[in-house]
Amino acid sequence: MKETQVSTPSSYSSASLDLDIEKFKGDFSYDALFAKLVNGLLPSFVEEEADSVDGPINITTSGLLGPVFPEVDTLLLIFKDSCTQLVELRKQLKKDVVSQDKKHRKTLGEIEKRLDGIFSSFARLDSRISSVGQTAAKIGDHLQSADSQRETANQTMELIKYLMEFNSSQGEDNMMQLSSLFSDDKRVGEAASIAQKLRSLAEEDIGRHATTVPGNAGASKGLEVAITNLQEYCNELENKLLSRFDSASQRRELTNMAECAKILSQFNRGTSAMQHYVGLRPMFDVEVMNEDSRSVLGDQDSTPNHDDVNVALSERYKQITDTVRKESSTIRTVFPCPNDVMSILVQRVMEDRIPNLLEKLLVKPSLVNPPPMRQGGLLLYLRRLAVGYERTQELAKNLRDVGCGDLDVEGLTEALFTEHKGIYLECERASMRQLYKAKMEELLADGQLSSKGASISVTVVQEFVSWNEEAISRCKLFSPQPANLASIAKHVFSCLLDQVKQYTTEGLERAREGLREAASQRERFVLGRKVASGPASTTEGAATAGETSFRSFMLALQGCGSSVAIIQQYFVKSISRLLLPVDGAHATSCEEMTAAMSGAESSAIKGLQQCIDIVIAEVERLLSAEQKATDFRSADDGLMADPRPTTACSRVVAYLSRVLESAFTALEGLNKQSFLNELGNRLHKTLTNHWLKFAFNASGGLKLKRDITEYGDFLRNFNAPTIDEKFESLSIMANIFIVAPESLSSLIEGTPSIKKEAQRFVQLRDDYRSARLASKLSSVWA
Repeated sequence: MKETQVSTPSSYSSASLDLDIEKFKGDFSYDALFAKLVNGLLPSFVEEEADSVDGPINITTSGLLGPVFPEVDTLLLIFKDSCTQLVELRKQLKKDVVSQDKKHRKTLGEIEKRLDGIFSSFARLDSRISSVGQTAAKIGDHLQSADSQRETANQTMELIKYLMEFNSSQGEDNMMQLSSLFSDDKRVGEAASIAQKLRSLAEEDIGRHATTVPGNAGASKGLEVAITNLQEYCNELENKLLSRFDSASQRRELTNMAECAKILSQFNRGTSAMQHYVGLRPMFDVEVMNEDSRSVLGDQDSTPNHDDVNVALSERYKQITDTVRKESSTIRTVFPCPNDVMSILVQRVMEDRIPNLLEKLLVKPSLVNPPPMRQGGLLLYLRRLAVGYERTQELAKNLRDVGCGDLDVEGLTEALFTEHKGIYLECERASMRQLYKAKMEELLADGQLSSKGASISVTVVQEFVSWNEEAISRCKLFSPQPANLASIAKHVFSCLLDQVKQYTTEGLERAREGLREAASQRERFVLGRKVASGPASTTEGAATAGETSFRSFMLALQGCGSSVAIIQQYFVKSISRLLLPVDGAHATSCEEMTAAMSGAESSAIKGLQQCIDIVIAEVERLLSAEQKATDFRSADDGLMADPRPTTACSRVVAYLSRVLESAFTALEGLNKQSFLNELGNRLHKTLTNHWLKFAFNASGGLKLKRDITEYGDFLRNFNAPTIDEKFESLSIMANIFIVAPESLSSLIEGTPSIKKEAQRFVQLRDDYRSARLASKLSSVWA
């Protein structure tokens, strides 16, 4: 095997390595420095290693005289020498840095001293500049003051000259002698300004003399002449400018109009020009304002409804707003103070044009003789008032948006309706009364207010509520303040309570009248029967009248209950929250609502008592007509009698089931229970008194017991435990007729609840005398 030959490392002189600071400046690369240090050694070794790769490799360590990598020592020497040089370089670098830092610190100190000196120089220079500037400003102020005084003196001299011209004498001749300034049309503005100054000067002088020299009438007589002449000149000049302004306005020459308006602004701040311009606007022509009412109300003979009026009024107000907006564009181009002109324009609209329209729209009605309902009644006025007020408020807001200066357009709007709002509440009350009266007349004409057709319609009550809701909406519109709204809403709601109270009370009274008529008819039948037997048709007619009147009252009572519920719901939903801002208002309204229902409640109680009388009277009639003596004392006294109830019992139960059906539907809660309890007690008393008229054998006792069971089963629908107990006692009582005589004492003593009534019932046994029951039971009654 061929051995790998490793050459001895070549000598390397460390003297050839020289490191200095320059090598580390610029783009320094450690890899490049390292390569420079070792590239002299590593390439030879790499080439030798590459040559030895050819052929099979057989490397052994035996026989080698030196290390595998003999250049290691040389590299170590290079690295050590490099480290030594780097340490020296670092020391030298530190010394250089320290030396340079001292130099820089010294230089910076010198620079700071020089800067301090420069800053001091600048401060002195700034102070000097400031002083010079102040001196120059004072000199400038003095010069400006002197120039101003000179200018004022020149102007004063000029004014005195003109004043003397006006002060010379009165008359047209004197006016002809004035300076050309006052007759030159091109200098009208300057002439107007000077004339106003002269007037002020003369008036001030007269005022001063009047104060300092009292009683000296001739002190400023000449200036009074000047004032007179100046006044005549100013009037003439103002009229001339107004005429020129009108001519330019007709030709739509906005530039000339603006020039005239600017000059006229020197006369009473231009008020006459502003008013003159506004007064000549076509929108204030009489024909235009008459067209307002025609477009909203139509012809004189027509009566448009409030919806049509609302639409027409909105459209008309929109046209007025558009016209004002167009005028605003011209005004802002022409006048130097457009806001003042817009204020005058809008004020003229709100004080002239709108009142002219509202005067024809809102004709204040008479509350003593209100307009008839065929012409809309008071409600038409109220609806138009609401429409007019709401639309006029919108107009005021739109005009405010267009621009009206400092004008209180909302206050002007309120002023337009002050008189109407003063009578609003009384009109609302009167309208409620008028509507109610008209509704009652309508119902009377339809036959709904007779005793035969007596009923309380929920639809009618809902119509009352709708009137009230509409009135409350107007209250919110006219009196948005919570306290005022609460007071007015309380009065308006009281009108609804009065309407419902009257309607329900009268409805119940009409239903009661039907009950009274039925009772009277029954009494006539009973009286006639005592004299002679009446026809069957008369009997059935009386019974039918009773049932009909009973159902009519129950329907009326049901309508009354539903009406009360509607009013309570409306109060909770719409009224109660409006009353909260005023202490006690809510509680007062609740008391009024309770008081309003008390009248109807009294009629209802009386009517229910009449209904019970009607029912009991018919039950008595049926029992009297249908109950036979043989029902309870049949010839066949066996205990296997007919298990069916008697005919009288069946007829009575059928009648009660039929007639009380409307009562179960109409009555609710405690009212229903109270009525059924009273009726049950009356039925118990009536049946008891009826049975006391008959004699009973054993089979009759069974028949009675069957009837009692039938009555008891029906009366359980009343859900009245006391009534059930009474009929259970009657069922036990019926056993008195069934048991043998010798068992009576044990039956009565064993059932203490029937002992009190048993003495009367036991006498009804057909064997009471033959069985000597009086003596046998004497010990029981003791």
